[in-house]
Amino acid sequence: MERTLVLVKPDGVQRGLIGEVTSRLERRGLRLAAAKFIQVSNELAETHYAIHKGKPFYAGLIQYITSAPVMAMVWEGPSAVAAVRQTMGATRPTEAAPGSLRHDFALEIGRNLTHASDTVENGEKEVALWFQPGELVDWKRETDRWIFEK
Repeated sequence: MERTLVLVKPDGVQRGLIGEVTSRLERRGLRLAAAKFIQVSNELAETHYAIHKGKPFYAGLIQYITSAPVMAMVWEGPSAVAAVRQTMGATRPTEAAPGSLRHDFALEIGRNLTHASDTVENGEKEVALWFQPGELVDWKRETDRWIFEK
């Protein structure tokens, strides 16, 4: 069972879209394993976006992600990384598939509402960065057998 990090970034929080993001992921069949509403510190932001350090947009990323609260969540399920990314849509909202969150609610890459881990490995790393092991809840839904094959 894969786990992936999902962030509703400051623009999504400010626009009141936490419920929309959560609802779509739940309706997709993914299971929530952890959630917290936080103000991101500079240290966490710099660690999370370390791969972009030195790029022209790095400082803007840090400033943006720390500018307002973020809803950080862990979602799980079979192929969770791919399913979440498909639900979110392409990073550039104007290239996102109709029906995806970014297509339906965003216009510009710098205000694309969410972050979702791009690989299983990055999902594991990002979950560990944003959540302590005790914050993750292992549980089963009664509907799991109707959603997950195994």
